[in-house]
Amino acid sequence: MDYKKSVIYEIYLKSFCDTSGNGFGDLNGITSKLDYLQTLGVNMLWLCPFFVSPQVDNGYDVADYYAVDPRYGTMEDFDNLVREADRRGIGLMLDMVFNHTSDQHVWFQKALAGDPYYRDFYIFRKGGPDHTPPTNWQSRFGGSAWEYLPQQDEYYLHLYAVQQPDLNWENPAVRQELQKVIRFWMDKGVKGFRFDVINQVSKGAYRDDPDGDGTRLFTDGPRIHEFLKELNANSFGRDPAIVTVGEMAATQLESCYRYANPQEKELSMVFSFHHMRADFAGDQKWVLAPVDFPSFKQVVFTWQSRMAEHGAWNALFLNNHDQPRIVSRFGSEGVYWKQSAKMLGTLYQLLRGTPFLYQGEELGMTNGDFPTLSDYRDVESLNNYRILTRRGLSPDDALRILAKHSRDNARTPMQWDDTPKAGFTDGTPWIGVNPNCKTINARAELADEDSVFHYYQRLIALRKQYDVVSDGDFQPVTAEDDGVFAYARTLPGETLLVVCNFYGEDYTWQADRTLDGFRVLLGNYPAAAPTGQSIALRPYEALVLYRKGAQA
Repeated sequence: MDYKKSVIYEIYLKSFCDTSGNGFGDLNGITSKLDYLQTLGVNMLWLCPFFVSPQVDNGYDVADYYAVDPRYGTMEDFDNLVREADRRGIGLMLDMVFNHTSDQHVWFQKALAGDPYYRDFYIFRKGGPDHTPPTNWQSRFGGSAWEYLPQQDEYYLHLYAVQQPDLNWENPAVRQELQKVIRFWMDKGVKGFRFDVINQVSKGAYRDDPDGDGTRLFTDGPRIHEFLKELNANSFGRDPAIVTVGEMAATQLESCYRYANPQEKELSMVFSFHHMRADFAGDQKWVLAPVDFPSFKQVVFTWQSRMAEHGAWNALFLNNHDQPRIVSRFGSEGVYWKQSAKMLGTLYQLLRGTPFLYQGEELGMTNGDFPTLSDYRDVESLNNYRILTRRGLSPDDALRILAKHSRDNARTPMQWDDTPKAGFTDGTPWIGVNPNCKTINARAELADEDSVFHYYQRLIALRKQYDVVSDGDFQPVTAEDDGVFAYARTLPGETLLVVCNFYGEDYTWQADRTLDGFRVLLGNYPAAAPTGQSIALRPYEALVLYRKGAQA
């Protein structure tokens, strides 16, 4: 698969399609929707974890890397999915959670029982005086990253939930076990791997961070490139057709030059998240703040330009299972819902990199609209609700923050039709269905040529039809303009110009070049070919312009 010409579709299995009636999506549900995905035009499906798990973190706490959780089906169901997807020219990418396991994994259970071999699979440390943790590092889900074990009088490290103990990658036996996991799934026909928070597997010195929460000491650590090269050489790197992507939490741009440069033999591409903090206050997620559009644009343009300069490849996204719905964050849920959903897709799908499309994004699905705390399921959200209210925030104010920033906003069931359960299940959904499924659903959008679905279908087709999208250089355009997100993709003799009005009001854009000779390839409003150097843009308008011939 040429990943530069491809689009990868993320499936949050738990919420995609339930064929068993147990309220959880399942592997057979994916198989039943392969024709829909083929119609959309995607090339690969990234499946969030379906391995045996206690589900503390919705499957990102793995108890057995080799077995399918019965709630999602059987290994025979998985093998059938591989065959049926391959028949349609679609590959499968699996989500590998290798920074930590579940505390129910047999390795951790043996470690707790005192087995010296397996104790070295995890990170145990003695605390300070008066039972203080070994360091001041903070969990990504709130609270200390160290959990005290009274029977052993020591702590173990968990950068995420208490039930997710970190693996000790300094131990060669751990790395060898994880390489075996990759090879097992390769033998089953898997064509891609996404590595969860992989840049945190190499920790720095175990000491207090006087200026922060420890992030800089356990991110992009001293042996990370060595570890990734070893993983590559002993597993997925043996098959040049395998596509890989690393989730790089709190990473540095300079580290990603190496992670995603093919000469380094580490990964095909990387996810970074700096652009997704544009509606945080400073670097704080659990507050309400308006979108800082100039900052967002600057971050995207910087990563686009500098990754290209160093031969590294981007994974492009605005939605995933850890991010609230982008149309609710950066667009409109009101009168310009459709236009803003299409604009946001245009903005990122045509950048330099491989786009990752999250389930329901192609329908313009919005945030969950949960009225009470009991509607939430996400461990991060529930932990931070407790932290916010302990700090003195009122329950109503804390709920308003969850309504905007909770990961559960992305995890509501896929909206297949306008029935009360959105066609997701015949049972009781594990999490509530968004009531707007009555109007936002796949059945309605497949029948409407002007729908968000059909617009995404045309966007995806552009990447395959025009080499300038997959292979062209990237150039920011009018970067100082605070109303418009505009950029060019160029190859010798051709230019693709993308212009997006980021706001819900009319705006006249002044280009830095003449627009004569450009034709409209795609737009979210009817539009004529532009002339001169200005365009009158309508609210949330997006235009994709193309010109062959020498640049003006």
